[in-house]
Amino acid sequence: MDKVEEKKYIFAIGRRKSSTAEVRLYRKDTVWGGATIKKGECVVNGKPALEYFGKSFEKTYKQPFQITGTENKFAVSIKVSGGGKMGQLDAAVLAIARALDKIDREKFHATLKKKGMLTRDPRVRERRKVGMGGKSRRRKQSPKR
Repeated sequence: MDKVEEKKYIFAIGRRKSSTAEVRLYRKDTVWGGATIKKGECVVNGKPALEYFGKSFEKTYKQPFQITGTENKFAVSIKVSGGGKMGQLDAAVLAIARALDKIDREKFHATLKKKGMLTRDPRVRERRKVGMGGKSRRRKQSPKR
């Protein structure tokens, strides 16, 4: 019998508006994109998360770890694309929560679900319609007389 190898990382995808985030949670220090990521660190598109998202959003992307009590237990690498910074941040948070849910479903699922971390926000930009003057809800002005 072959020994079952433990996976190097847990992978999850999160989406918000037009943003997509791919998250890898590593159980130990790892090298990703030429940089070493230590436990408790978060790297987004090759930059530290503090530098990428800014200091004011530090609490937001660490929220899933705080809820589950797993701070400084994982090295996190995130690849985000599309949309703006806030959409990317929300997508990253959803992906982190999904990855933590994969790790230990019985332990983390109920708490993450209760806090609304596992729910994808379905709101997206409304598409423009033909004959609306370039906007989605604007109507062309009609003559009065």
